Amino acid sequence: MSRDRIQIAGAEVAVVGGSIAGCATALAAHRAGAGRVTVYERTTGRLADRGVGLAVHNARYAELAAAGYMDAAMPWVQLATRRWYVRDGSAPLGRQVGVLPFPFRSYCWGPLWQELRRRLPEDTVFRPGVRVAAVSDAEDGAVLHLDGVENGEGAESGEGGERRHTGASRRTERFDLVIGADGYRSVVRDTAFPGVRPGYAGYLAWRGAVPADRLTELGFPGLPADPWAEEDCIYGVFAGGHVIIYRIPDGRGGRRANWVLYTAPPAGLDLGLDTPTSLPPGTLTDALYAHLAHVTEELLPPYWGGLMRLTPRQEVFIQPMYDFTAPRYTAGRLLLAGDAATVARPHTGAGAVKALQDAAALETALHAVRERPDALAAYGAERGETGRTMVELGRRLGRFLVQDTPDWRTLGQSGVEAGWAAADGSGAFGGRELKS
Repeated sequence: MSRDRIQIAGAEVAVVGGSIAGCATALAAHRAGAGRVTVYERTTGRLADRGVGLAVHNARYAELAAAGYMDAAMPWVQLATRRWYVRDGSAPLGRQVGVLPFPFRSYCWGPLWQELRRRLPEDTVFRPGVRVAAVSDAEDGAVLHLDGVENGEGAESGEGGERRHTGASRRTERFDLVIGADGYRSVVRDTAFPGVRPGYAGYLAWRGAVPADRLTELGFPGLPADPWAEEDCIYGVFAGGHVIIYRIPDGRGGRRANWVLYTAPPAGLDLGLDTPTSLPPGTLTDALYAHLAHVTEELLPPYWGGLMRLTPRQEVFIQPMYDFTAPRYTAGRLLLAGDAATVARPHTGAGAVKALQDAAALETALHAVRERPDALAAYGAERGETGRTMVELGRRLGRFLVQDTPDWRTLGQSGVEAGWAAADGSGAFGGRELKS
């Protein structure tokens, strides 16, 4: 069988990366008839505990629910309206300069991942704490070179407790198909397309969340204890950046206020960001924390800045903004999905959507393999087009919202509408329509 004519029925499939994209693509392979699916996740912590928020456009949710990758059992909050505020003296909320529709459902990353994880069949092999160090070709498949395998075993099946790996050794394992869902530093992509690297956009995203019951601590005179509606998404804008704030489920029946601040780091601060990296919780430097304090205290309206400061320093983390798309999504027996294939800036509101759409499109392609040997190439062409669209959208929105911001104080409703329409352009905000 040639390298590009892979029969999925009974195939041995490896998925590198066990987050949302990894679980979704593993589910796609199962549904398409794969024999055994093994998922490799390099971390050993509880992925279900991740509390970052994400949003899914209502129309994209409907498509993904029809495809079987989302449903109402996944905890969510319905959002409807985007309200844009600028600082205006001591006015707690600032001054509203525009209102736009925001037909999105918000989720918490951890519970969403957990629901996808639960959908995997019990015979799925899930290996936490195993790092795929390299991928290479073999005569009859693709070979994973593994670190952190416990005595050559280290498998954890089903939804049971995750095991730590001790007595690490290195071994190789062969598969018929390898799916790279291992993020923007993907080892699978490095094998398929050496030298393709995400490019740093020049600014950062600070992230945090606050339990909703803590918002009463803000206590601004004249404001009710909860001055913004649950269906509102807040855009706090200033020269050189903005913050987005919206409620997400906390996975326990409550709510959290999720916030993401986009702005450049202080001038002259060398963070070594030309090499893709991130700053996880607990690693915020004094200089970065001081800059965050300046933005929240001096540039944003008092209430929204105060809300952000309720997040303890050790819980704030930073994502440098990178973007890129691989030249193709497939190379022989290697296939890319999620951020391993394309990273678009989060302004697009479509990061999780794109990963789940990749899985749905992959399932469709794999079902067609017997009748259409070029099905994997078709998957790559269709998803590659979407990836390029989202990267360009992220760049345009980045210029409008961070890199070349208008004078928000003079913009008003018509100016916000016109500025957003020009930046969105293709109307792809929230993700492109999933092709059937």
